[in-house]
Amino acid sequence: MSRSSIRTGRRRLIAAAVTLTALLAGCGTSNGTSADDEDRPDSANGDRATTDVTVEPIEAAREITDHRGVTVATDAPPRRVVCLVALCDDMLVELDMEPVATNSALLAHPDLLGERRAAEIPVVPGGFLAPEVEAILSHEPDLVIGLEDTHGKLAPALEGATTFWPVQPEKWQDSVGYLRDLAALTGRTEQGEKAEGAFRTALAEAEAEPSEHTALVIYGSDENFGVATPGTDVAAGLLPKLADYPFASRGVEGSYSLEEILAKDVDVLFVETMSFGDDSGKLSEKLADNPLWGQIPAVRNGDVHEVDPEVWAKGRGTRSLGIVLDEATAALR
Repeated sequence: MSRSSIRTGRRRLIAAAVTLTALLAGCGTSNGTSADDEDRPDSANGDRATTDVTVEPIEAAREITDHRGVTVATDAPPRRVVCLVALCDDMLVELDMEPVATNSALLAHPDLLGERRAAEIPVVPGGFLAPEVEAILSHEPDLVIGLEDTHGKLAPALEGATTFWPVQPEKWQDSVGYLRDLAALTGRTEQGEKAEGAFRTALAEAEAEPSEHTALVIYGSDENFGVATPGTDVAAGLLPKLADYPFASRGVEGSYSLEEILAKDVDVLFVETMSFGDDSGKLSEKLADNPLWGQIPAVRNGDVHEVDPEVWAKGRGTRSLGIVLDEATAALR
């Protein structure tokens, strides 16, 4: 089962977001990518170039054009932002802001707002798949940020009442670009530069001493698991910089079997357990019933790490990716 399949199927039932380079002349901002940040093949082992830690200045702007060619314009710096995707929550925290409403659980993480403060943020009814337009507009937002392939259908209903920004991050460079664009729109340029610099520095330090271990990120709620791969998953895109990651995207319908995973001699496993309805229990525990699971070196050696899917699978912003770096490098030592 592919990661895209789960995103468009069962995983999209979760009430939180799941999916997932040039100077913008005349728009007042840049996505801040460098020669080291250009697109690379979705191979798992070839991307070990050191990340450029240089942060280009961000200029405040009333209009930006993101890396996908989407133009967003606001009459004044947005202050009331509704988040329909966790990347939005992540970016706002990095800019010392909070959403007026959200449908993500990411904010409860202690490295973002924490449970107490996050509980004070109103939740948009309807869940991730079908957030209610009337509820969104009841918060009088200046800006609504959602996932393009899921929330793009809301654009006609929001038109004229607020500004809608559809985002679609696929790699960490996209996340940095979106952060810079939002910093420009909100005028929080200093905060944006600081957050970008902190992430670039953390990534450069982590990749300077890559592990010799073979790593893997899997996700799911039962034995029908998927493999997270660079190019389709932002967090997984960091792993080839930190370890041997011999798992490339196989497109929408392709995935990996336990037999193939076993053949790669995976030393360290990161597991994202997705919860659906009454589902309970960790994915790693459910896979334990398969005799092949116990033969994987990571399982035999007790190097299976259940990670927070709100951060690893859904966050996709620089704050979340910083947490991924910390947890991954600690496990890969």
